[in-house]
This record gives sequence, structure tokens and C-alpha cells, in this order.
Amino acid sequence: MTIDVLAFATSPRRHGNSETLLDWVLAAMEGEGGTTVEKIVVPEVDIRPCRGCNACERLNRCVQRDYMDYVNDRIIAADCIVLASPIYCMGLAAQAKVLIDRTQVFRSRKYVLHLPVVPPERKGKRTGIFLATAGQNWKNVFDAAIPSVKCFFNVVDVRNKDIRYLMVNGVDEKGAIEGHPTARSDAQALGKEVIAHLREVGVT
Repeated sequence: MTIDVLAFATSPRRHGNSETLLDWVLAAMEGEGGTTVEKIVVPEVDIRPCRGCNACERLNRCVQRDYMDYVNDRIIAADCIVLASPIYCMGLAAQAKVLIDRTQVFRSRKYVLHLPVVPPERKGKRTGIFLATAGQNWKNVFDAAIPSVKCFFNVVDVRNKDIRYLMVNGVDEKGAIEGHPTARSDAQALGKEVIAHLREVGVT
């Protein structure tokens, strides 16, 4: 069986620091063999904001018909979900937040309708990765993003202990991450470690 990796690049600036960090992780994963990787560039697809209508609490689906129809199926199927976002104004980029807000469908499924998100045999066998970059060097620059990220992974049945984080600050201008002393090697190590972990828990 092949390990299925689903990645979201959410920065409105294509091939910037957060997407570069993501690409390093994904390349390392592909290099391990036996993996399929799909990267969705969120600003380039039709994902509309949540309307807050709570219809998903009755319908078990969103009333909006857009690219999230496809994304929701892929989220359920994936063994590893990678979310990459720059930090804007001390939080996630708007495009990342729109994606997370639309996973309200899974929150409704899990906590209101009491239906499974993934089959019981797959619980504990899914991994999440959060990658972030920030221009500021402040120690707390990533703090506001973490609760939203944990909420996202929780509602799609990725346990807190199965979330990995790689957050790099002090990289502001496009391409600045290329000069970071450890970002590339840290990303490569993370990609390899997650694939090894998934094999160990029996995904393949």
C-alpha cells in the first residue's frame, strides 16, 4: 500500500518561504519511495469562506458546491496532511484560515451527528504536519496560529501527539529561507521521519 500525502500551500505569494519549506518536506517524502504526494495551492482553487449557517449539522455536508467537495474526500483518504502557511499579523494567512473554517463539516460530523470521520482501523495511523514561516524574530510569533492548527487536525482525526511542527522565523523577503542555516535540513529530516513513522504504525 502506498502512503498518501496531501499538502496545502496557502500563501498568496507563490513559491515564497512557506511553500519552499513545504516543497523540501514533500521532496524528502517522495524520496523515501512508496508515497504519493498531492499539493493543493489553496489561493488558486475555488474555496469559499464558511457561511456560519450550521447546515452541516443537519446535512453532514456543506451547502456550498466548490473545490472543498474534492478536498474533503482527499482529507479523509490521506495518511498525512501537511498545512503550510506564512504568518501574517501574528496569525495564519487568510487563505489557510478559510480552509480550516470549511472543515466545520467534520466538526459537525464528529461532535453533533456522532458519525465517524475515518474508519476506526485508521485512527492513530494519520499524521499532520504544520509548516510556517514568519518575517519577525519574536519568540511568540507563531503562538496565535497553533490553536487553529490543532483544531483543524483534531476535527479530521489526527491526534495532537501525531502532529509535527516546523516553524521558521526571521525569513521575510521572498527566498530568504534559502539562506537559513537549518531550514532545508530540518525539512528533509521531518519528511523522512514522518514516512518512517507511518510505516511503523502500519500504513503500508
